Amino acid sequence: MTTPSRERYDLIVVGLGPGGEELAERMAEAGWSVLGIDSRLVGGECPYFGCIPSKMVIRGAAVLGESARVNILPAGTAQTAPDYRPVGKRIRDEATDNWDDRAAVERFEGLGGTFVRGLGRLAGRADDGSVRVEVEGTAYHAPHVAVAVGTAPAIPPIEGLADLRGEGGPDSPVWTNRDILQAKEAPASMVVLGGGSIGVELAQGFARYGTRVTVVEAADRMISVEEPRASEVLAEVFRREGIDLHIGVGATAVAAGGDGVELTLANGGLVTGQKLLVAVGRRSNLADVALDTVGLDPGARTLDVDDQMRVVGVSGLYGIGDITGRGAFTHVSIWQARVLIAHLLGKPNLFGGYHGLAWTSFTDPEVGRVGLSESQARDRGISVRTGYSTIAGSTRGWIHGPGNDGFVLLVEDADRGVLVGATVMSPYGGEILGALTVAVHGEVPTTTLATMHYVYPTLHRAILDAVRDLDA
Repeated sequence: MTTPSRERYDLIVVGLGPGGEELAERMAEAGWSVLGIDSRLVGGECPYFGCIPSKMVIRGAAVLGESARVNILPAGTAQTAPDYRPVGKRIRDEATDNWDDRAAVERFEGLGGTFVRGLGRLAGRADDGSVRVEVEGTAYHAPHVAVAVGTAPAIPPIEGLADLRGEGGPDSPVWTNRDILQAKEAPASMVVLGGGSIGVELAQGFARYGTRVTVVEAADRMISVEEPRASEVLAEVFRREGIDLHIGVGATAVAAGGDGVELTLANGGLVTGQKLLVAVGRRSNLADVALDTVGLDPGARTLDVDDQMRVVGVSGLYGIGDITGRGAFTHVSIWQARVLIAHLLGKPNLFGGYHGLAWTSFTDPEVGRVGLSESQARDRGISVRTGYSTIAGSTRGWIHGPGNDGFVLLVEDADRGVLVGATVMSPYGGEILGALTVAVHGEVPTTTLATMHYVYPTLHRAILDAVRDLDA
């Protein structure tokens, strides 16, 4: 790590998660003097605790899930002996370098950037009007400062939870997504508090490695941001796979006991597990940034940014990633970074709006969505038509057999004749979603979608069935 020998830079990036790292590296590569600051691992949540390690868990779990279908397809006979230890080792050795970011730091510095390990905080303006940033009492300044500090796992104020968790880590009885992905072995049993994307992915994944899993969700359904049909299908799949569900009931207390942790439910029930995975959402890290020094609300959870990622009302300050409130996804953060890079370098505008924002929950089946849900579209006063088809009703879905749960649901603005949203729940649903993301982002007329060639027999041909259903 280079010791800074200067105070002024062309650009300071506070937070080197996926978006901040992309911004810092590309601007250093372009010849700008760039100071990157982070108190944690360079690269952020995604490569060390999020997308990459969790998908290694899910990849192995998917193979185990398919092997369990050999005897019922029919395709012969098979026996499996799930073992999480090779997956834990792969995460440690291949994905995270044992949670060492040396390679990422060296890559940035090799491009000409300067890195400082520490908590970066805004500190008003320098004499020349540029934005000041302090790290451990040392001040730096630049005409351009980007805040990309991201989010952290939220720990809800449930009685006994914080005390039982302690300092956290894989040896703690209470895990977040960061702790569970550092575990070397799967627990015998686990309670998952929260039925959002992170919770359901890890619940199903570890259940397939032999963990007895219980999911507790206070809302009336899991993955509640998705279409209700997706929640219903996922609940059916989970129950079929032996996952115990407590939906529509919250937790009131946590204590040591039972297999390891006891969770008292609001209805008086009690569930236990060797581990408790808390997956109730994320909290913004903006409280660490001292926003008040540049005239912003120090309690803000998000930064209001324009279509070039400039913080509204504060010259020279930019925001990217989770803290913009546009979706806590790696692809959003990197996309925003590239929009900002183009702006700073005077290149053509890359901003394309958020109407075609897409994401996927990597359960089996995967749940992918782009744009608006049906209820969101109706709430906006859009004249809605929907088209629906089941995956099992398509030829390839029928051939697929066990594991073919799911559907395609299209949400059309009937007045304009274009899709404003779509959901795909299917094996490889996130891949199938690509075609619909193009349709929503590009506002492709649904009449055009009806005239396309859809390869037969493929899972994505279920899109055509849903398009035809729009006019049924």
